[in-house]
Amino acid sequence: MMPIDFWTTCSANNIELDKDQVDALKRYHDELLYWNKKVNMISRKDEENVWERHFLHSLILLKYVNFPKRARVLDVGTGGGLPGIPLKIARPDLKMLLVDSVAKKVSMTQMFAQHTGLKDITVMNTRVEVLANEPHYQMAFDVVISRAVAKVDQIIDWVGPMMKPKAMCAFLKGGDLSEEIAEAIEHHPGLEVQEIQIEVFGIPWFQEDQKKVVLCRFD
Repeated sequence: MMPIDFWTTCSANNIELDKDQVDALKRYHDELLYWNKKVNMISRKDEENVWERHFLHSLILLKYVNFPKRARVLDVGTGGGLPGIPLKIARPDLKMLLVDSVAKKVSMTQMFAQHTGLKDITVMNTRVEVLANEPHYQMAFDVVISRAVAKVDQIIDWVGPMMKPKAMCAFLKGGDLSEEIAEAIEHHPGLEVQEIQIEVFGIPWFQEDQKKVVLCRFD
């Protein structure tokens, strides 16, 4: 997929980007591939599919999640900056904190974030369960996002103290999640979970691989 195809696909799925945003994603794409040869941040077999399987996968959250204006967003286990950096490029108003426990990945992602030229994007090398114990981050976030990091139950354990009263969690996951979701609901009274099959016009891969968005909130 080329940038122009990506732009067209986004538009067809009600994800609006301007030329500057696509250009910023192109710079991020090129840096990600260059540094991936030195620090493994995405699967090598996916290097030809970054636009579709990483950037579009990240931005598809905008199709299914209501991000309030100027929302504080926590990206758990961001790795090479996914889904946080594409979302920040598409929604510059968001106040984004990207967290990962792997120092090498964080150092690369800090560079990527700086090169976007955007404000209110921070990358931290820490474990999210440690961050949750810091008073500054308790009840601080409107939306928590992650991509294939851990089971729903585990992530809710980690981020629960950091969620504002009406906060939403949006996790990008795949496959049969019935047992995982049932476990999370059992362990967290009041947790509401919605499982959504991702459908992207023109890109059947999302349905073929059972890619889903799992939305969680406390009632």
